[in-house]
Amino acid sequence: MSLHFQYQFFIYLFGFLALLVLLYFLYLRWKKRKIRLIGDQQLVRGMIAGYAAVRSHGKFVMLSVAFAAGILAVMHLREPGDSGGISRKGIDVVLALDVSRSMLSTDLAPSRLDRARQFMQKLVDQMPNDRIGLVLFAGQAYLQMPLTTDHGAASLYISTASTESVPSQGTIVSEALRRSANAFNAAERRFKAVVFNF
Repeated sequence: MSLHFQYQFFIYLFGFLALLVLLYFLYLRWKKRKIRLIGDQQLVRGMIAGYAAVRSHGKFVMLSVAFAAGILAVMHLREPGDSGGISRKGIDVVLALDVSRSMLSTDLAPSRLDRARQFMQKLVDQMPNDRIGLVLFAGQAYLQMPLTTDHGAASLYISTASTESVPSQGTIVSEALRRSANAFNAAERRFKAVVFNF
């Protein structure tokens, strides 16, 4: 997670907590107004004599702190550049697949598109330690799947890729290359590869 994103997230988190505090104070004001509307103040005080406002405030504070701590725990924050002591074994590979109508040609049986999907599926099966991303392109290029270690999802996206996946026709390789490059972590200089199939 980038340092910029961490700062941005903390701003949003503190903003959300501030909103919770504001809503809580509005709730307290509403409750006091309702109590005044009930009727005789002495009778109302006797009915709520066992109510401890401090305990109520304490519960709100503890719930807010628990919520914030839970969010931070899920984020698993690390120092920029910290790999968490895990040595990297695989590489990042973006598969760029041409889904233009020309890929329906049967000069390679059963079709170019089917052969390309078969090739990419075999490639995914042989890269168990690598992160896989998928870019589909024709007249435009789209990042169909960001880099992930979920090879089951990669296989699903590859198997369902079709000429209907991209609305505009053509074969613009430069756009596909740009989309593929943007899928990588710009901070890393190594462990990157793009595989084109068109």
